Amino acid sequence: MSHGRAPDGRSSYEILRDHVSGHVRVLDLGCGDGFLLDLLVKSGHQAAGVDLSSADLALARQRPSLRGVPLTTGRAQELPFADDSFDACVSHMAFMLMPDIDQVAAELARVLAPGGHLALIVSSGQAGGSGSYELFQKLIRPAFDGAPPEQQIPPLGDKRTLHRDGIDEILVPAGFSPIAWDTEPIDLGGTAEQVWSRLSMIYNFMPLDPAVVRSLEAEFLTQAAKLADADGRVPCTMNVHIADTSLSQLGFSR
Repeated sequence: MSHGRAPDGRSSYEILRDHVSGHVRVLDLGCGDGFLLDLLVKSGHQAAGVDLSSADLALARQRPSLRGVPLTTGRAQELPFADDSFDACVSHMAFMLMPDIDQVAAELARVLAPGGHLALIVSSGQAGGSGSYELFQKLIRPAFDGAPPEQQIPPLGDKRTLHRDGIDEILVPAGFSPIAWDTEPIDLGGTAEQVWSRLSMIYNFMPLDPAVVRSLEAEFLTQAAKLADADGRVPCTMNVHIADTSLSQLGFSR
């Protein structure tokens, strides 16, 4: 989603970065290959990243801006950091995929200093009415649903993380204030090939037969081309939610 842009021209990563401006020590929870960390470091934050994937962290370590930045393999349910280690935490499309999310909330409350800031971006699961995102969903869902058992992907995360009330249900008992909630349309449009590439990065196609994925791509490109404007641009919009909150000034109850 790094290529996508909100109406004000920012990427969803830049939106998340701006939500923690003014905070010094920032944790990127589920940092992946370090794209958001790169933005944080270049904005002057003392950033650190944690992720389950050692392969993604290896990619993050290749970024020149992240030399010397703590990049740790670890579980969000048992964060490898001391109490009060951070002034803020961000998580881009990762919080919603995590199991045992109530324990994750408790761990975030522990590693954040009193009054610490938390900003999350989660998927809305909805499109902006452009047609191509709906087409993508229409094509891939039968492929995943009809895949052999060994290619099935178990549901990830807790459905509460996709809704405002659900996130409050998770975070407030851990000591966070009720969240501020916003929805941003992210423009992922481009050529049909670019739209396929951008949307397919959001989904894990690895378990599917490569021949099936190639067939899906070919069908998408054929149908998406019919949605293109005179310049060959295929419109594509996906909505994301931004959840923003702070930890009680009393901090985590130990």
